[in-house]
Amino acid sequence: MTVSVAPTAPAGVSTIQEELILVLDFGGQTAQLIARRVRDQNVFCQLVRHDLSIERIQELNPKGLILSGGPASVYDKGSPKVDPRLFDLGIPILGICYGLQLVCQTLGGSVKSGTKREFGRTECRVVAADPFLNGIPEAITVWMSHGDQVDDTVGLFRPLMSTSTCSIAAVKHHTKPIYGLQFHPEVTHTEQGGRLLANFVKEVCGCHGTWKISSLIEREVAAIKARVGNNRVICGLSGGVDSSVVAAILYRAIGSQLSCIFVDNGLLRKGESDKVRDRFQNHFKTDLHVVDAKDRFLQELAGVTEPQQKRKIIGRVFIEVFRKEAESIPDAKFLAQGTLYPDVIESGANADGPAATIKAHHNVGGLPEQLGFELIEPLRDLFKDEVRRMGLELGLTEELVWRHPFPGPGLGVRCLGELSAPRLTKLREADAIVLEELRSAGLYRVIQQAFAVLLPVQSVGVMGDGRTYEEVIAVRAVSTDDFMTADWYPMPHDVLQRISTRIINEVRGVNRVVYDISSKPPSTIEWE
Repeated sequence: MTVSVAPTAPAGVSTIQEELILVLDFGGQTAQLIARRVRDQNVFCQLVRHDLSIERIQELNPKGLILSGGPASVYDKGSPKVDPRLFDLGIPILGICYGLQLVCQTLGGSVKSGTKREFGRTECRVVAADPFLNGIPEAITVWMSHGDQVDDTVGLFRPLMSTSTCSIAAVKHHTKPIYGLQFHPEVTHTEQGGRLLANFVKEVCGCHGTWKISSLIEREVAAIKARVGNNRVICGLSGGVDSSVVAAILYRAIGSQLSCIFVDNGLLRKGESDKVRDRFQNHFKTDLHVVDAKDRFLQELAGVTEPQQKRKIIGRVFIEVFRKEAESIPDAKFLAQGTLYPDVIESGANADGPAATIKAHHNVGGLPEQLGFELIEPLRDLFKDEVRRMGLELGLTEELVWRHPFPGPGLGVRCLGELSAPRLTKLREADAIVLEELRSAGLYRVIQQAFAVLLPVQSVGVMGDGRTYEEVIAVRAVSTDDFMTADWYPMPHDVLQRISTRIINEVRGVNRVVYDISSKPPSTIEWE
């Protein structure tokens, strides 16, 4: 028995019928960001493989194509290419960085290693008028990241923008709706980058911008009803944003046919279990199965200090507990999960096309395929910010929708060293104080992620007239757009002081608080 995706919604293929822009992915780190920026224009956009077949592209009928950047050089052996027929389809095309170089090389131009490479902010000037540049000032600061550059366009393109070292920073084909940018408009470092993408999507491709979260909810609800019929759906709840939004949209679609399973592993934040019970038993009135597995998790984790071993144990025990509870629910045919769009890349699914590329965490908590459920993934077309907007539309509270990310293993990877009930209590209380003070200071929504970490070290302190030798709490807070990179947040000193004072005074067994000022990279956001 295997977990399968319904034939009506093949893996990686959107069920959304809207004006569509496709981003052909050549491996650039910001390829997903391009899709997000296009969606900011209320135009649906999907990231697809660079070698998607011409037939599949025509079947999807996009209004425009964007060729992303990438780490390769177009003249390297084995570098990713496209079918040259792509440029004869009449579909507007925008090449970005590697995408520009590939467009020009494929159409007969030449690309060479630049005499001076450009990385970082660079001034770029407009040298010719075009609808693509509507509203763009004469000079803007852009973000360059390239060693190669177009050397010769064989007269097929005319320059639109240039820098001091790159005469072909933006170009347009003389006769076809094909454009190219040597810089990255999708990153925040490029001034007017959003306007450039908006101009391409609306001025060049003719999109009207009608894609909205509310209409997506209506379509998704109808699709779930049609697919599920009279069967029952199981949804695994974690207390986080994604699983809560999945449960909310399922409840709107099928009501009492939804059963939710919430595994209380003892590694949750303060009050989390009670909040989940209240939200889904009292507000949504779903069939909620709460499994109290705290003792079992702690028994299995006793004496374990190595982070990866902790993760494996937590994942294994979760699977075993979830499976047992799921087997007790009669007539369940479907398993719902909160797969998001960054976890999925369109493959085209042609018999003679490239195979699907889907990340390995496709199943809930690594749930094994033997359960025999079909998967329902109502969020698979959405980015995180879009999931939050959907949650608000579905009536979830702002507190839940804007909750900071929480790792799957929970406090198990924030309580460094051996896990025990007393140590987890310390961490839970300290973490609650951090979040309370951030909310009180109006910083919770400013900071993208913040939490406390209990360190496996002790330090000397003085409380009253006595010597103490107790544990240390580290506070971590970061600012980030995409969680791929992150800067430590420059916390106001008075907020830090309140956090430290409260933790030391209110959390027994802690006598020192430190603040983590490392960025990602080289550090990670989580400590384990």
